[in-house]
Amino acid sequence: MVLEVVVVIAAVVLILLQIACWILSVLGLPGNWLIILLASIFSYFAPDEHRADFDWQVILLLCVVAIFGEGLELLAGAMGAAKQGGSKRGAILSLLGSLVGGLAGIFLGTFIPLPLFGQLAGALLGASVGALGGSILGERWKGKELEESWKIGKAAFWGRLFGTLGKVMVGGIMIAVTIAATLIA
Repeated sequence: MVLEVVVVIAAVVLILLQIACWILSVLGLPGNWLIILLASIFSYFAPDEHRADFDWQVILLLCVVAIFGEGLELLAGAMGAAKQGGSKRGAILSLLGSLVGGLAGIFLGTFIPLPLFGQLAGALLGASVGALGGSILGERWKGKELEESWKIGKAAFWGRLFGTLGKVMVGGIMIAVTIAATLIA
């Protein structure tokens, strides 16, 4: 009986930690891969005879879904800036700007009066604006005109926004799979 309670508490903690990792995806960090890591650790240590245990097929499914999410994010980001003629320097500075903008967006999002949603929206928009700014800076540094740099920067903005939204949706699906596997197993 005590062991069953411990397993249920561990399952709840797993889901809460996965939600925290899911939020990291908004910042452009590897939240979906951390979701898999947590599920793997839980699956390894959960006793086989308890309902909350799930097997390697669930972990494999989570990996496939995460790879799909990474591909979605990569495709959205690459199609935008590359289609407009973006450089490697612009892409690197876009990535750095996205990370800085995402972190700044968390703090600026606290002024949006909706708990947690404000920070998430701020991080998402901050990361996208950071991608825009970093891309423009990189392209200007490369010697491109402001108008061309602006086009590439806008493409980086939309690519980051849609790519991150896709990846976050995939992370939500991963958490739903973990919840279902925990309840059904």
